[in-house]
Amino acid sequence: MKKLFTLLLALVLGLGLFACDGAGEASGTLKWNIGAEPLTIDPTLNGASDGGDVINQTFEGLVREVEGIINPGIAEEWEVSEDGLTVTFHLRESKWSDGSDLTAHDFEYAFKRGMDPATASEYSWIWEYTNIVGSYEAVFEDGSLDDVGVEATDDTTLVITLKQPTLYFVSLMGFYHFMPVKQSAVEAVGGEDGLWAADPNLVVSNGPFVLTAYEAGEGLTLTKNENYWNSDEVYLESIDAKFNDDAQSAYNGYQTGLFDVIPDIPRELVPTLMAEDSEFYVFPLLGTYYYNFNLDLPVYQNVKLRKAFAYAIDREAICDALGAGELPAAGFVPPGFLDNNGDDFFEVSGTYGVASDDSNFDEAVALFAEAAEEMDMTVEELQAYLSGREFSYNTSLAHAAVAQLVAESWYEVLGVDMELYNMDWSDFQDYRRDGLYEISRGGWLTDFMDPAGLLAIFTTGNSYNDPNYSNPAFDTLMSEAQAATSPSIHFSKLYQAQAILISDMPIVPVYHYSDIMMVKDHVEGWSRSVLGSIDFTHAKLTNQD
Repeated sequence: MKKLFTLLLALVLGLGLFACDGAGEASGTLKWNIGAEPLTIDPTLNGASDGGDVINQTFEGLVREVEGIINPGIAEEWEVSEDGLTVTFHLRESKWSDGSDLTAHDFEYAFKRGMDPATASEYSWIWEYTNIVGSYEAVFEDGSLDDVGVEATDDTTLVITLKQPTLYFVSLMGFYHFMPVKQSAVEAVGGEDGLWAADPNLVVSNGPFVLTAYEAGEGLTLTKNENYWNSDEVYLESIDAKFNDDAQSAYNGYQTGLFDVIPDIPRELVPTLMAEDSEFYVFPLLGTYYYNFNLDLPVYQNVKLRKAFAYAIDREAICDALGAGELPAAGFVPPGFLDNNGDDFFEVSGTYGVASDDSNFDEAVALFAEAAEEMDMTVEELQAYLSGREFSYNTSLAHAAVAQLVAESWYEVLGVDMELYNMDWSDFQDYRRDGLYEISRGGWLTDFMDPAGLLAIFTTGNSYNDPNYSNPAFDTLMSEAQAATSPSIHFSKLYQAQAILISDMPIVPVYHYSDIMMVKDHVEGWSRSVLGSIDFTHAKLTNQD
């Protein structure tokens, strides 16, 4: 498995992600299908990959990660103290899109805005994993923002004080939650709750492009930001982006020239495109596709029932049906994270007895019967009770295909005939977050190169803990992992935490993601983060028919 992931990663990096030396100057408008409409494109408030893709074009953090390499962003350079507890970023001279100066004070404001409970950012939990002094207390314990270890000592110097050395800290600063926002734009009349970021009359950004049009339900327009510090190397005049989460119609549009870039393809076309089309790309993606149980509902509080559902699916068959490099998931952490010994966390963790094929089916039946007995029901009564209950996902042909396979397996193995229910992405996010579902689709991509970037979402009270899972032993291990100054202790705690999570089975892990997309050959110079975000900073349109 390690060889497979290493090969895939080498392919990603080996592509050079489409450098275009000698291709000549180019200009024009890139036609991009974002997919689903983002819930927000405010960096501090966003919590989804579609919004993150847009933000990656319009904002820039202290650093910018491309192809796994950490490049200077607004920070021209930085240094870490000998004890690893102080990180000092030296900012280049740069401007906001409105022509005003961008300073270290803007980063201090944005960081503290993200921590401030009044902001109600769903991503505030991530500050614990920065290890910044005072950040945990500010987010979770009503601590003062004045005590947080973030200080702009002058216009070009940002000093961060950490509780303990944190190897991934600098790379984390490229994630969208840590991008700067301008206080006057955020606090403008009409800009409340992140609406400023989608309003061309209010938005101020600092990335290679700036938002110049937004039509709800339809799409948006990004235009080259002439005030971007590296604007000489931004070649596109604009990006015309649409919100189309129907893979078939988007693919049809790609074929007819409506789109240059699409993020998804009808699954039945994947094998042929993978074998024959140079414009089709597959990348490993550090994340996991799963289903949540609503643990607030009494029936799903029975761990044997949850395990019966988890054991009653054939993950290999699902991955074969998808056919784009997905890997069966027994745990939650995918391949690609190396522990303190240089071993892949995924391989060391093992499968926890969760089969990738159909060999758990008999055990699933036995567990279902035991669960029925514990709930004072017969098997037939439990089957009848669960049948017709809601199994929800957001509208997408791919999500529908996976849900259908899973639902059919649950019916054939357990005799439970659940009702499939789909809804559009923006409504689904609220529906799932508010706990209105019974069993729902989930997916998570890491935000930094550590298994904690995935496991942390299941700590008690986390904004993305959709099953509302709570286990004090798991929480303690996650806290101890974060507080550890020894890498060996850090990873030991994370291994134990994942073992508890899968033993409790608040979710059904299904597969580890791959990322597929189609990009026209005449689009050159585009790049991609290993965390999944696309980057058009240096993209060019060349040799178009």
